[in-house]
Amino acid sequence: MIDTHCHFDMMPKPEAYIREKEQIGDIVIGMTNLPSHFRLGIPFVKAFKHIRLALGLHPLLAADNIIETNLFREYIDQTSYIGEIGLDFSKASVGNKDLQISVFRDVLATLKGKRKIVSVHSRKAEKELFALLCEYDIKNVVFHWYSGPTDLISEILSKGYYFSINESMTLSMHGRSIIDMIPRNRILTESDAPYNEKSDIKKTMASIQITEAEVFRNFSELLSRIR
Repeated sequence: MIDTHCHFDMMPKPEAYIREKEQIGDIVIGMTNLPSHFRLGIPFVKAFKHIRLALGLHPLLAADNIIETNLFREYIDQTSYIGEIGLDFSKASVGNKDLQISVFRDVLATLKGKRKIVSVHSRKAEKELFALLCEYDIKNVVFHWYSGPTDLISEILSKGYYFSINESMTLSMHGRSIIDMIPRNRILTESDAPYNEKSDIKKTMASIQITEAEVFRNFSELLSRIR
């Protein structure tokens, strides 16, 4: 199984969780919400073969943690994975749109030209986020839990980007309409645990009728772009 977007550092017993995943051979990419969280977690993850930790700066925390862009630049070369980064223009972030964009631009400027796999948050800001990704020519992007307009999907795909799908997406009409528009070779799986209550990857795969081999092939293709 491959979980390309999981917040295991926010779980009650993160070390026990990743140890169990390592033992069964699952691949798990752990997102972080701040660079300082990455700094705390990376020493514990380095010994694992199938577990990786991503460097993130979550948009909902960006306005209050602008100074952490300095840490983002400091740790950028210690991992091949970036996330969770992006924009969020939902009701949860009223009043800090401009600050989010400023921080995100700083992050993208740091990322530009580097070979990384990038997981992005785009809630209610899909078009603005996509435009910025194109402006900075960011490669190897995975749209995590995409819930935006379906007419943007073809443009996202034209840039070679991927989508990570979770169980919650398969249980809504809009989610299903999005999934139906994504070619099978651009689909990755995610849990978004512990924030997502419907996070069973096996149920996700069964619902959209995709095999472990297909997801592994897609993930391997993405990995080949940064090697």
